[in-house]
Amino acid sequence: MSTAGGQGRGDGGGTGPGVDDAVRALLLLMPRMVGRVKRIQVPEELQSLALAPRHLSLLSYLLFDGPMTVNDLAARLEVAPTTVSLMVGELSRKGILQRHEDPADRRRRIVSITEEKRPTIESWLARGATAWQRALAPLTPEQRRMFVDTLRAYEAGVSEEENEQDGKEEDTEG
Repeated sequence: MSTAGGQGRGDGGGTGPGVDDAVRALLLLMPRMVGRVKRIQVPEELQSLALAPRHLSLLSYLLFDGPMTVNDLAARLEVAPTTVSLMVGELSRKGILQRHEDPADRRRRIVSITEEKRPTIESWLARGATAWQRALAPLTPEQRRMFVDTLRAYEAGVSEEENEQDGKEEDTEG
């Protein structure tokens, strides 16, 4: 991982840090970011609802993109519609979401945040959204795409390593 003299592995030219230097900077930055995110207080009104990160993603889509179908939510969340349907059912029972008939197709159900909970959820998620908007606004569309793609690649890499580690642990247990 490290290189002689601490210069970091090159990145094929251009300006900016080498790969190792960038990794080192991110390894220092990520725990601080996660720590700050964890310190964002869940509004008192929502604390008893035991919301998980998967709920936050679903709520964020509904908040920023508006009401949508379970299938649309599933596509955006990259999970099965049955998974979203279960989450919607759970959040509906807790009074956070509501389902109503699609006026264009009465067979379809549209999911939305209840008017009662919308202000609380908006104020809770707005801080993170505003921070992302400030961070991403100076970038070009191509730079934003690269940033998002890089975060996705990182998440996939961490997930892959976890899966490999889980497989090794299962092999030693058997």
